[in-house]
Amino acid sequence: MKKILLIVSVLAISLTACNKNDDDGITGNPNIPNAVFDTQGLINTNLPQFNQMQFPGNYVVLNSNYGVNGVVVYYSGSNQYSAFELSDPNHQLISCSKLTVDGVFATCSCDDGNTYNIVTGSPGQGVNGQYGLTRYFVEVNGNIVRVYNN
Repeated sequence: MKKILLIVSVLAISLTACNKNDDDGITGNPNIPNAVFDTQGLINTNLPQFNQMQFPGNYVVLNSNYGVNGVVVYYSGSNQYSAFELSDPNHQLISCSKLTVDGVFATCSCDDGNTYNIVTGSPGQGVNGQYGLTRYFVEVNGNIVRVYNN
């Protein structure tokens, strides 16, 4: 009987220890809250403002209505897109932790100047911290590129 009680107790603790709605979202990063958004139909590569997304090596930045501080969407070619949060994952959310994009790098304006690759999300050389950029989901249907997190 004691064995069964022990097994049930361990099982109950295991099931309640992990919560999908933890404050640090799906990334496990306590610095980036889980932003729920969907660009549904916004990014149409036939429209002039998104036309550059038909050509590999280009990106668009979406404002802070998407993500926490905005989202960068990069096109690698062959219908391969990546989308990342524009908040430095190794800083708490403060004004200097918003990333700006130049080429394939996103950089914060804090004193450490952390830099991240917008193609892979990986931190640049010398970044202090354990986190890469927060990745968002991308779905392509013809000319429409959907970026979302829900």
